[in-house]
Amino acid sequence: MLPIDTDILLKMAENHCHQTVRRIEKIPQSGSVRLYFRIYLEDETTLMGVFNDDVSENRAFFEYTRFFASQGVNVPQLLTIHENEKYYLLNDLGNETLFSFLTRHRNGQQLTPEIIDFYKKTITQLPLIQLSGRKGFDFSKAYPRAAFDRQSMQWDLNYFKYYFVKLAKITFDEQKLEDDFQTLMNFLLQCEDDFFLYRDFQSRNIMIHQNQVYFIDYQGGRKGSYFYDIASLLFDGKADLSFEDRENFLDFYLSELQKHITVDTKLFRKRFYAFALIRIMQAMGAYGYRGYFEKKSHFLQSIPFAMTNIKYLIAEDRLPEDINYLKNILYQLTLVDWTFYTGGKAPDKNDTRLKVLVQSFSYKKGIPQDPSENGGGFVFDCRSLPNPGREPQYRTFTGKDACVIDYMNNYAETERFANLLNDIMDGAVDNYIERGFTHLMASCGCTGGQHRSVFFAESIARHLKGKYPDIVVELRHRDCPY
Repeated sequence: MLPIDTDILLKMAENHCHQTVRRIEKIPQSGSVRLYFRIYLEDETTLMGVFNDDVSENRAFFEYTRFFASQGVNVPQLLTIHENEKYYLLNDLGNETLFSFLTRHRNGQQLTPEIIDFYKKTITQLPLIQLSGRKGFDFSKAYPRAAFDRQSMQWDLNYFKYYFVKLAKITFDEQKLEDDFQTLMNFLLQCEDDFFLYRDFQSRNIMIHQNQVYFIDYQGGRKGSYFYDIASLLFDGKADLSFEDRENFLDFYLSELQKHITVDTKLFRKRFYAFALIRIMQAMGAYGYRGYFEKKSHFLQSIPFAMTNIKYLIAEDRLPEDINYLKNILYQLTLVDWTFYTGGKAPDKNDTRLKVLVQSFSYKKGIPQDPSENGGGFVFDCRSLPNPGREPQYRTFTGKDACVIDYMNNYAETERFANLLNDIMDGAVDNYIERGFTHLMASCGCTGGQHRSVFFAESIARHLKGKYPDIVVELRHRDCPY
């Protein structure tokens, strides 16, 4: 990335709006190499300024934005582009993403009506985006490749193999794994592929603005099948949708898609999970590369969610036939101890953010050890609270399930205890941030580590994520059997 000249963005804003710029603020980067700036004008309105060295990627973004806008898709307004095509201005859609809204408003694993509404708004627009591929879209502008073809798939699978499987120290036969890769790709390439494939259709790339959803970061889109993007959304790791919600949203997507094209629903489901698999493997490659090599620790937080998704695909027999060697590799990955603080390596000493590890546990298996080597943290005994584990109907559920959440919320002592935990954690977090500490641990224990401890660990993590967006919160359920 070349040095950026923010004066260029200031002049662009002043020339476009015919008013003085009051100040400019850099937006913290996430996974992108692009630099974003919020520009404040004298009339209190704001714009987004963007800088990106990669002109080819920018041109794809410009082309896509114009086309989607012409099709009635909610995308940012492209206001002006610098002559070197490295700087451009967009309207400001704010800071609220579907992911941040989901994180703040969900009730444990249960989605509120407002969250469901935003997901449905998102899914309703998805076919409009995908059908652009059949409405004169110019795929010659696609970057870095015009189609999600065999070559693109091979890149993703190699990404998974070399940046995730090898780093997990899983021993494998290169040829057998490659043979299964080819089998998987052959299966995927049987599908219709004349649609627009967004490529990174996930909750962080969906903005909520004026009660509507808007789409960003589609510059990597290309020609492909419509299965991939809905799989990306529903198997979005840290969004952690329940399997029931995924099925409901998938049914809703099918109903929306069938308003535009004819779909064989039985065949759709068979192919859908194969695309979910390759998407999850691509994401795991990104977690390994960004987490291990680029030392961006927040990518490592998504690994446990990916493992949960892989376990589900295996347990429910959702994977394609004739890839048994790959299935075995995936199963071995679910047995690895993915420790958040190390990710298989020493902690990144340059990351000065406070990292809070919240976990549930069973007292029968002992109090958890502190992986940060700071000597421990809070241990909250939840055994004095009402116990759903004594009720037969809740035996196979956990503190993340709606029925257990409802059971716990029926008792006034649950709210009192949760408020006490939040007050204790707030005081500690505020103090730790002020003193520059980087690790804090809180463990919630109950008899079996399945119901009460999971419920309160989820509650603490949700509260901290909502109140302290600049800290890292990792949630683990050490002894939960489901």
